[in-house]
Amino acid sequence: MAWHGIIGPREAGASERERMLAQAAEIFEREGVESPERVDVPAKGAPAADDGTALRDPVRAIVPALQSGSLFGGRTGVLVVDAHQLLKAEIDAIVEILTNADPDQAVAVFTATGTLPAPIKKMVSASGEVLTVKSITERDAAAWISEYAKGHGLRIDQAARSELLQTFGSNTSQMRNAIDQLAVTDTVISADDVKERFTNRPDEPMWFLGDAVMSGDQSQSLRRLSDFLEHQHPLVLLSYLEGEVRKRSLAAIAPDYDSYVAWAKANPRSWATKKIWESRTRANGAALAKSVRAISKADLVIKTQPEATHRVTLERLTVAMCRWMSR
Repeated sequence: MAWHGIIGPREAGASERERMLAQAAEIFEREGVESPERVDVPAKGAPAADDGTALRDPVRAIVPALQSGSLFGGRTGVLVVDAHQLLKAEIDAIVEILTNADPDQAVAVFTATGTLPAPIKKMVSASGEVLTVKSITERDAAAWISEYAKGHGLRIDQAARSELLQTFGSNTSQMRNAIDQLAVTDTVISADDVKERFTNRPDEPMWFLGDAVMSGDQSQSLRRLSDFLEHQHPLVLLSYLEGEVRKRSLAAIAPDYDSYVAWAKANPRSWATKKIWESRTRANGAALAKSVRAISKADLVIKTQPEATHRVTLERLTVAMCRWMSR
């Protein structure tokens, strides 16, 4: 089977995306592809191709990956991430390429959240397979902790598992990183270990919450929002989010990294600056515009309405921005 599809939930978070990529890696290993080309499809609001062709620049790598054989005689492969963001002209071009490609020489895996474009799904269904990754619940995450601990020779008692779930929700990607860090010093992990290293504190950097929102992780964002409001004023968060959206808006329209750094008056060597630039295609112009308007409305509510309305206002804003930023 040469063509494969992996479909995750529409609101896929880091855990679901990690599982989708893990399934893709298993497919390539099974098909005998050692180093597949990865293509990250930009959001639909991203600039068109410089030369006016059907494929935008980031998508163009699909062509040689499917049309050219390996120099060493093996099969070539391409992993197309976020295929749901392909434009119609790109979908038509890819279908034509797949129709003419040699399935004995090339392997293509398309990942998407929500659904695959219908023409590509039809091609994949006819000659390969379409796999589904479901949303990960906290019950799934609890089972994952037990399996991960057993597979790595660790002891994580019920209290520690509960603390991990309280801190990370169903995000098994972050949970695995946390467990790996704790396992460096001991094979027994307690609830106190988790609290000491990872539970939110009053002085915790605000970008922890900002990162969760900008990555579309609703459960993690709401948890961090709850902790944040125990120690900080809502207007502090709104100011921060407004700045983040502004930076991402500048990154989305900047022609290159140097231009973005100049416009944002940012440190070009900063990890935060580079991170925003690398994720510039995650949210399109419409999502950023909606975020600006929503932040403005929330700001007005915080300044004019009773304090009892503040928390629910920020929770609604958080959920909405998570949805917009993850599309």
